[in-house]
Amino acid sequence: MPIVSKLKYLRISPRKVRLVADLIRKKKVDQAERILNFTVKKAAEPIAKLLKTAIADARNNFHIDSDNLYISKITVDEGPKYKRWRPRARGTAYQINKRTCHITLVLEEDKQKKELQARESRKEAVQSGRLKKIVPSVKENKKEEASSRNVKIEKKTKVQKVSEKKSIDKVKKIRQHSEIESKFKPKGVVKGLRKVFRRKAI
Repeated sequence: MPIVSKLKYLRISPRKVRLVADLIRKKKVDQAERILNFTVKKAAEPIAKLLKTAIADARNNFHIDSDNLYISKITVDEGPKYKRWRPRARGTAYQINKRTCHITLVLEEDKQKKELQARESRKEAVQSGRLKKIVPSVKENKKEEASSRNVKIEKKTKVQKVSEKKSIDKVKKIRQHSEIESKFKPKGVVKGLRKVFRRKAI
């Protein structure tokens, strides 16, 4: 289940924010927090706050442990520009663009870690006696093996039938061709020897 949190209209240019966003992409939550605490950039603080809100959402709304979470996606999009003017030489005005950006951060659960935790919890339950270990009986295993063998034999017989049909069709076609050739034999055949016909010079 992806957990999405957004920060809009941040008064830092997207180019500067992307430098920090690239550091924590595809990282685990704990590792990302440590990186953001030690990065000397202006954009590190708002991204760290956004990450904390996303973790809080995961805990309170989805009841997911933060140890399993990692940053699957973080995008920095350009927002509206605030245009300001500055006086320059010869009475001209120079435009200054105060850029803004929108940050979207997506957290997801690490599936492998989740499966390991589920297995460990199941083992603990089995050991404590809450869950009985499901062991299939010998008879059931034998029945399954016999059924799988029968299916394989049926498949083989089908393949053999198809191959036999194809071979029979080939033989029939060859016989038909031979009959047609016998009907339309060339007239210059005498006792199995063919006459040599020379072309007349034009």
